[in-house]
Amino acid sequence: MVDLTRCQAYAQCAFLAPEVFRMHGAEALLYDPGPDEAQRDHVLRAAAACPVQAIRVDRIETRDPADATSGLMATQRLVQAREKSRPAAGTAGERDAVIERLRCEGRIVVVGASLAGLAAGATLRMEGFTGSLTMIGDEPYRAYDRPPLSKQVLDGWIPADRTGLPYTEEIDARWLLGVPATGLDPVGKRVLLGDGGVVEYDRLLIATGTRARAWFDEEEAALKGVVGLRTRDDATELLRLLADRPRRVLVIGSGFTGSEVAWACRQRGLAVTVVERGQAPLVGALGGVIGEVAADLQREHGVDLRCATTVTRLEGDASGRLRRAHLSDGGVVEAEVAVVALGAVRNTEWLTGSGLAAGAFGVGCDAGCRAFDINGVVTDDVFVAGDVARFPHPLYGYQFLSLEHWGNAVTQAQVAAHNMISDPIDRRPHLSSPVFWSAQFGVNIKSVGVPTFADEIVIAQGSLAERRFVAAYGRDGRITAAVAFDQGKWLELYQRLIEAAAPFPPELDGVDQPADRRPRPARFPEQRLLNLHATVRVTGHDPSERRAELIHHH
Repeated sequence: MVDLTRCQAYAQCAFLAPEVFRMHGAEALLYDPGPDEAQRDHVLRAAAACPVQAIRVDRIETRDPADATSGLMATQRLVQAREKSRPAAGTAGERDAVIERLRCEGRIVVVGASLAGLAAGATLRMEGFTGSLTMIGDEPYRAYDRPPLSKQVLDGWIPADRTGLPYTEEIDARWLLGVPATGLDPVGKRVLLGDGGVVEYDRLLIATGTRARAWFDEEEAALKGVVGLRTRDDATELLRLLADRPRRVLVIGSGFTGSEVAWACRQRGLAVTVVERGQAPLVGALGGVIGEVAADLQREHGVDLRCATTVTRLEGDASGRLRRAHLSDGGVVEAEVAVVALGAVRNTEWLTGSGLAAGAFGVGCDAGCRAFDINGVVTDDVFVAGDVARFPHPLYGYQFLSLEHWGNAVTQAQVAAHNMISDPIDRRPHLSSPVFWSAQFGVNIKSVGVPTFADEIVIAQGSLAERRFVAAYGRDGRITAAVAFDQGKWLELYQRLIEAAAPFPPELDGVDQPADRRPRPARFPEQRLLNLHATVRVTGHDPSERRAELIHHH
């Protein structure tokens, strides 16, 4: 596995193991997560040569099972040996007895068997948890990596079933797969399952993530050729549709997923129309200035891009196959495949009635990943991590953030897992800077911080015209984020500036600085308030009686 939040595209791996690592464009790295034994030595040399140590080698299959032991398993053995040699209860420095029993004999349940859930499970074992660990997932597969689905898989390089994540075997967990969680009883400490089963816990981690937002009309969504892209099955179906070489593919939405799908289609030589309700691609995440660059990129690569437009209706033929789409400007697009890329919906419905602060916004929690109940009081036995979590970040005025980023899912899950089995005095806050990336149209886009928190932008290095630049974002006189197009090696510097609350525009004596470094409006779309989802009303008069309750609008 390559940690692409750390990777700076020095390309040593592509030289040393070209069958496993490939560069697309100047900086976009793609890789095969399941190389065969013949690539063993090449991969190990590449991992050793990586200047930023972004390559994580879990295990390469060998004939000798002893050689296949992963670093995680070795760590577990060390932890178990340490546990055996620990002084008896009651001696100086011993952990609280309750926490000690939890670490040795407790029952931890993780709802969400994907990246965040797996990262939490691995952390629990590495930090000495030897009790029972149960992983619950609504998909029939163990944890796999989602970013390759819109890249290596659609590219046709690797099949979807080779995107599995490391450590799924080594964390010694009971996997309940293909069975969704349908309810939570926090008083009885029980998770209710879709098959009627019940799983009891001492600590619970909610890591149910998000799902692709479905097309609004169920009959139109059921047309043959209409598909989303979120799961392994979605990627397999979309790959099958593209292999039939449709005359035109319609992509509805040009966020990161939609843009990557459009690029995969153009690489196959397929005609593509992208319909975006905003003024430009990526405008909701990166603002209008960068959105214009993304729009130019798409059009130069042959994409029929329609902005400030929506799809109002999908039309099929008598056999139930998609034939055309009707647009808000009166236009019609003839297409045989439509990819719905309208963003994500957080998976919180199963928590309705649980008493937790959960809704369309996610599951509220503190910086230590402890879930809030409906009254805003933190719990000590329910934690949250990953895309579904909504947490306060001190760098952004303690504003509650929900981040759908690979790196955030990993780091937040690690913090949650540590805190679940630690004394309060040893708990940690989740304060890492958000980092995400995207590879599209031959360009590697990488971001650190939260661009949408800003109202100004400045091109700090490089050139928009050449599409090699770093754009710094600011608000109230300090830098809040940075976005790089094929300049990922500079992001670590900007991350340090963000974390140090450095002034905006940044004062740098760096290289490749443009003559014009004047800030300009970042041009983010106006944020619309959610008014059709869960809201709260407060009841009671006396302070001892005041309570909040959720109101669900349907």
